[in-house]
Amino acid sequence: MEECEALCTRMAIMVNGRFKCLGSIQHLKSRFGDGYTVIVRVGGSPPALKPVEDFIQQTFPGSVLKEKHHNTLQYQLPYAQGALAAIFKQFTEHQQRLHVEDYSVSQTTLDQVFVNFAKDQHGEEDSGGYDNPVDTSDELPLQSVKTSAEAVKL
Repeated sequence: MEECEALCTRMAIMVNGRFKCLGSIQHLKSRFGDGYTVIVRVGGSPPALKPVEDFIQQTFPGSVLKEKHHNTLQYQLPYAQGALAAIFKQFTEHQQRLHVEDYSVSQTTLDQVFVNFAKDQHGEEDSGGYDNPVDTSDELPLQSVKTSAEAVKL
């Protein structure tokens, strides 16, 4: 996906043989992305993660905790008008109180957009697969085809 972002001006994504989206990379991220990814690193020994978790749940409704490690929390925050400014404002105001060493905010990646579409992908064995039949009328019956070993014997 990094190559797509670097080389493409427009991109299309197909799921089960059907176009699902077409547009610039930024358009796809904005329209089909999950909002913002926020990674917070908490200081202290041991780091107090619970106050930060409570703060994020109360301040950003709809946020989802994606990963939690020793001193790091990763959240997915939904997109809303003015959300980016609100995220930075809240973290700047409460950074000292919550002992937040640093934090980063990024837009949904192209990989995440692709994975969201891939969730809709189904296998060939699923019903509702490809509805265009294969024309086999010009193929020879299997009995008339000789293997290379049989051809050598002749």
